[in-house]
Amino acid sequence: MKIKLMKSNLMKTVLVAACFLFATAAFAQSAPVQSSVPQPLEMAEHAQHASLHAMGAESSLLGGSSYSYAQGEQPLAQFGTLPQETPLGDIARAYRQEHTTTARATIVLEKQSAPEK
Repeated sequence: MKIKLMKSNLMKTVLVAACFLFATAAFAQSAPVQSSVPQPLEMAEHAQHASLHAMGAESSLLGGSSYSYAQGEQPLAQFGTLPQETPLGDIARAYRQEHTTTARATIVLEKQSAPEK
């Protein structure tokens, strides 16, 4: 009887401590992080950003000094051909056909009689 009463008191103490911990955590989550006073957004002005000015010097992105420019249409055969990939459905059908035509493994189980004692 005394052990049962001690377990009950211990459980009540743990429950009260847990409620205190959870209540503290709930108040911490609702703490105001930013003030609730509205402040209008002010964008910085960049007056020279949209004005006319000279363009920068031309530079090559390739690092070399050679520059080439072409205009017009090129025949598609000049660029080579794309590799023909087998559709996934055809691969699946081939695997299924191979599965049906391959020989099955034959398992022969022979029951041996137990040795006599």
